[in-house]
Amino acid sequence: MIITDKLVYVHLHKSGGTFVNECLMRFIPGARMLGYHLPSSMIPDNLGHLPLLGFVRSPWSYYVSWYAFQSQMTYPNVLFRVVSKDRALDFHGTLRNLLDLGSDNDMLDKLVALLPKTYGNQGLNLPGFALEPIRGSGKGLYSYLYGYMYGEREAEALVGRVENLRTDLLGFLASIEGALSPPLRTFIEQAEARNTSRHDAFRDYYNKEMAALVTERDQSVVEKFDYRFED
Repeated sequence: MIITDKLVYVHLHKSGGTFVNECLMRFIPGARMLGYHLPSSMIPDNLGHLPLLGFVRSPWSYYVSWYAFQSQMTYPNVLFRVVSKDRALDFHGTLRNLLDLGSDNDMLDKLVALLPKTYGNQGLNLPGFALEPIRGSGKGLYSYLYGYMYGEREAEALVGRVENLRTDLLGFLASIEGALSPPLRTFIEQAEARNTSRHDAFRDYYNKEMAALVTERDQSVVEKFDYRFED
């Protein structure tokens, strides 16, 4: 979560946040980080009046990016270790478990027990109590994280699409911060993407069953932002 004098940025997991974080911290005077992957519910009361900025991406793309990033790590996070059964499962098996977190009580119990008890300042930064409400929700992890991060402020938040990140970010900052400095504009328009994972086109990872399951479990994000698997 980054605060400037005129906005609050909430960093939804693997949704362009490293790029936006660097942009704000480098080029917006007075920008400061309050914590990593903190939800909007933790915005201090005295800053609650500031506009809320965020980004979202295609759920199908998110799951491939998340899987590729974690599977290429020497020490993947506890979420990946649990749902992949310590790397024993392939993408489809891992994703099935990830999408079933809300209905598989045994797996969720195991994961909640292994997650931290409090917020930290790195990595997933999702304490067990913060994931517990996914139980019985019927939601995929990404849709759950979207609702968790933006919470009651979601309806009023300025949420752009990662697929249009540069254009949306320029527009949001111009409308909130006013005139943009040339270095800031150049960074947004030309800087390389940050913290990307190596993988093929996301559609190549799915069969019809798994693509349809993401549509079902992440329906809230799919419908709100008009995402389609074929896009």
